[in-house]
Amino acid sequence: MDRFTVHRGVAAPLLRINVDTDAIIPSREMKRVSKTGLGEGLFAGWRYTEVGGREPDPAFVLNQPDYAGASILLAGVNFGCGSSREHAVWALKEFGIRAVVAPSFGAIFYNNCIRNGLLPVELPEHAVQALADASRGGAQLRVDLQHCRVEAPTGEAYAFTIQPALREMLLEGLDPVALTLKLQPRIEAYQAADRAQRPWVYLEPDRAA
Repeated sequence: MDRFTVHRGVAAPLLRINVDTDAIIPSREMKRVSKTGLGEGLFAGWRYTEVGGREPDPAFVLNQPDYAGASILLAGVNFGCGSSREHAVWALKEFGIRAVVAPSFGAIFYNNCIRNGLLPVELPEHAVQALADASRGGAQLRVDLQHCRVEAPTGEAYAFTIQPALREMLLEGLDPVALTLKLQPRIEAYQAADRAQRPWVYLEPDRAA
C-alpha cells in the first residue's frame, strides 16, 4: 500500500451532497476482475456525454482545463454513501486522486479509503468551501498527514482529526494485517507464556485416531 505523508496537488471541487458509490463508479463500469482499468469509469455518468460513451463532458469539473491532473477531490456531505463496493476507491486511486476532503463520508467508503492508501479528510462545510474558493484556477493545496492539516495557497490552514491507528496505517503504508504483524514479538511472547501455563491447549491432535 502506498504511504501517505504530505501531498501537494490540484484540488477539484465536486461539492455535491450524497454522492454515492454508484455515481463514483457505476456498476456497468465494473466488468474487470482486477483493480486496474477502473479509472476510466470514474464518475462515468457525469464525466461523459453519453451512457457507455467516452466523449468528455466539458461541463464536468474533472474535464475542465483548470483542474487537469487533479489529485485532491473536494466533496460534499456524505461522500461515498451507498453500496460497499471497494471499486469506488480503486477508481479514484487509479485516476490519480490521493486525498478526498469532505464534511462527512459513508462509513464503509471511509474505511476502504484507509485500506487502499487514499486519505479521507473530514473538515467542516465552511472549510471545504473555503478550500474550493482558494483552489480556483488550478491552485494547489497541501495535505499534511504528519501534522493533520490542509493548507490553502493563500496561507490558511485547517486542522483535521483521524484515529491514531488509521493515521499510522497511512503514514507507514500498512494494511491491517501488516499493522498487526508489527506486534509479532509481543504476540509470540504472549503465546510462549500461555504455552507454559496451559501446555494442554497446544497438544498436537492424534492424526492416527
